[in-house]
Amino acid sequence: MELFFLGTGSGVPSKDRNVSSLVLRLLEERGTTWIFDCGEATQHQILNTNIRPRRIEKIFITHLHGDHIYGLPGLLSSRSFQGGETAVTIYGPIGLKSYIDISLQVSGTKLKYPLHIKEIFEEGTLFEDDACIVEVIKLQHGLESYGYLIKEKDKLGELLPERLKELGITPGPIYQQIKQQEETQLNDGQVIFRKNVIGPAKKGRKVAILGDTRYIPSLKEKLIGTDVLVHEATFAGDEEEMAYDYYHSTVKQAATLAKYSEVGELILTHLSSRYHGDAIKQLEAEAKAIFENTTLAFDFYQHKVMQK
Repeated sequence: MELFFLGTGSGVPSKDRNVSSLVLRLLEERGTTWIFDCGEATQHQILNTNIRPRRIEKIFITHLHGDHIYGLPGLLSSRSFQGGETAVTIYGPIGLKSYIDISLQVSGTKLKYPLHIKEIFEEGTLFEDDACIVEVIKLQHGLESYGYLIKEKDKLGELLPERLKELGITPGPIYQQIKQQEETQLNDGQVIFRKNVIGPAKKGRKVAILGDTRYIPSLKEKLIGTDVLVHEATFAGDEEEMAYDYYHSTVKQAATLAKYSEVGELILTHLSSRYHGDAIKQLEAEAKAIFENTTLAFDFYQHKVMQK
């Protein structure tokens, strides 16, 4: 599981930062890629990476401001030309379906793969399968804005071969059978209970990717146990009034939320174009003074998600 930042700026693109787009690579876990927001020129950013559009399985849109969605029609169209045939599901606020349908219809675009658009009406579980759960939480912004919590389900622990050998079971295909079943009856009639020959479960990872938002202290309850929190940091710490007026957060507010939520790591993104050079270092210093394990993302920054 890896985060790959394609755009880390806010509002409009700059020479250093494109507008919002973040990829969650799940190549080892499910052989697919998920995208969170798709600002203008996202597909251009992808050209500078080894990301394969045909692997895109899901796209999650946090809100409908242009710097988060203007790249979506182009990416969907290009995916057809690049051999994408598997279905894509897009999640986002009400109005997303109209935007996509009209964009594709007016441009005469016909996709070669199934496209499913699921609009969000409320907080709660958005998607679940055998491997993970994705939950959506409501944020505070000028338009309806959401955050996504991606939670891996715990995995079975490792089989304990020494314990099996003590029971007289020699290595072979039977080991895999024992791990796959709660109980296994051997040829001699002996019954092996998996719980007695397996190590502790491997705890699943939890990632929180939030859209544009004011500082919301109450999010702490939902973020507890998060391994990596991706939070916007549009403004410097001394600009709380401006951040509030524009429905955004400061670096200090994001770091404070990370601290009190006891997350493992904080990654700041969505930086205003007013900050560059030494000012960026100052923003990071402000955040680290509150929450040490903070990183300011930049375009093409890659981050492996480890357990907290």
